[in-house]
Amino acid sequence: MLLRMGNREDLFDAAKRCLLEKGYDRSSVRDLASTAGVNMAAIGYHYGSREKLLNQALFALLDEWGDSMGRVLAPDAGFARMWESLIEQFAANPGLWLASVELFLQAQRRPELRGQLAEGTAEGRRGMAAILESVPEGEVPERSVRTIGTVQMALMSGVMIQCLSDPENAPTAEEVLEGLRALAALA
Repeated sequence: MLLRMGNREDLFDAAKRCLLEKGYDRSSVRDLASTAGVNMAAIGYHYGSREKLLNQALFALLDEWGDSMGRVLAPDAGFARMWESLIEQFAANPGLWLASVELFLQAQRRPELRGQLAEGTAEGRRGMAAILESVPEGEVPERSVRTIGTVQMALMSGVMIQCLSDPENAPTAEEVLEGLRALAALA
């Protein structure tokens, strides 16, 4: 027997699909409702607004990605393999990354969203530090979060933007590592 999801769950699933296919700004109320097979009014009823639905769906997609990458980025695979995996993910999932950039832009105009984004970013720094330090997330020293986690997230964001804007000339994992070594020598 196949169980059917309710309208709320159908909308959430539709929002994820629309974000990946159309992006944040181009996912209209009509797109969301028709993809979910529900009335447009269901968005307001279940989520309050299109933006609240899209925000929840995008944060869920990013959490799912973070969880999957946490499993893929095993510390014993090495830093080089981690960068190879990240760059592969940027190329394989451009819709997710474009939607996340759109989220950052939306957050500049919405203080409540900026708070959510700040929480998500803090979680990302902690997760990256945990992966790189080979410790459980709850045991990461705050200094590692503020240094290793922060710098890794900054590097990831920059490389992701380059992969989206100029994929032909975006750095490879080998180039990222070579650049880090050169920067370390300067420091």
